[in-house]
Amino acid sequence: MMQAAETPVETTAETVAHGGEAHAEPTLLGLNAEGWVYTGVAIFIVLAVVLGKVPARIAEALDARIAGVKKQLDEAAVLRAEAEVLLADAKARQAAAVADAAAIRARAETEATELVAASQLAASESIARRTAAAESRIVAAERAAAAELKAEVAVQVTRAAATIIAARSDSALKTRLTEDAIAGLERKLH
Repeated sequence: MMQAAETPVETTAETVAHGGEAHAEPTLLGLNAEGWVYTGVAIFIVLAVVLGKVPARIAEALDARIAGVKKQLDEAAVLRAEAEVLLADAKARQAAAVADAAAIRARAETEATELVAASQLAASESIARRTAAAESRIVAAERAAAAELKAEVAVQVTRAAATIIAARSDSALKTRLTEDAIAGLERKLH
């Protein structure tokens, strides 16, 4: 081996074939076929080790992605549950609002009916009061007219009686009858 170190490496190898002839074995980059086999095996082992880690890294990346997707799905499920709770709450509030609106409408209709009845009653009472007041004014006017007519008739009758008496009787009798008639009328009128 020491001699090999002192002498330069040959780029060709010799093989002896059957028949005694020697022939040169080809080499590439200073390696013969056997050296290239060892090199290929070494590269394969290195690649196997390196590539053995790559699928593990790919698997880890996929596992991380799967975990992220599961996390997103869990968050989506939580959000969906929250949305369903909010929807149920909104529906309950809507139903309550509809019920409140129906109650308000029923109360308003009741109040309107009561208000119409009260208004009709007040109107009929007002009409009755006004009718009674008008009738009492009419009656008072009729009484006043009757009293005025009676007074006018009494004055006319008194004048007529005075004229008749004056024509048929003497003056002392006339005066006494006139005074008695006037006194009697004043008592009847007042």
